[in-house]
Amino acid sequence: MSKELSVTLEDKPGTLAKLTEALGAAGVNIETFFVAPGPKSNCRIVVDDAAAARKAIEGAGYTVDNERDALAVDLDDQAGALGRVARKLANAQVNIESAYVAGGGSGKKKIVIISADAEKAKGLL
Repeated sequence: MSKELSVTLEDKPGTLAKLTEALGAAGVNIETFFVAPGPKSNCRIVVDDAAAARKAIEGAGYTVDNERDALAVDLDDQAGALGRVARKLANAQVNIESAYVAGGGSGKKKIVIISADAEKAKGLL
């Protein structure tokens, strides 16, 4: 299962470049990422090699604030697809802590779901 790493970045030019260049130089593939704005931006990066990513991030002078399991789910790109997935998890008492689109194409979308019950969610989906 992929991992989501959270890193706090200063909101200024070059911080995302420095972080992602360090990951690239370490051979870490970024599956998807999200950055929330603010004086201290929260950057969430989904990778398949968390140990190498953590080492690269720390080597670039940043701190990994949190590491969580990230479940990638392919959905049909149509109305109601996300609702069906969310309802299935809700009916099984799996809380979605966060979710975001990770890509798409050819009638499909990939979403990332973060949950404390990621293994249970994976079994359901």
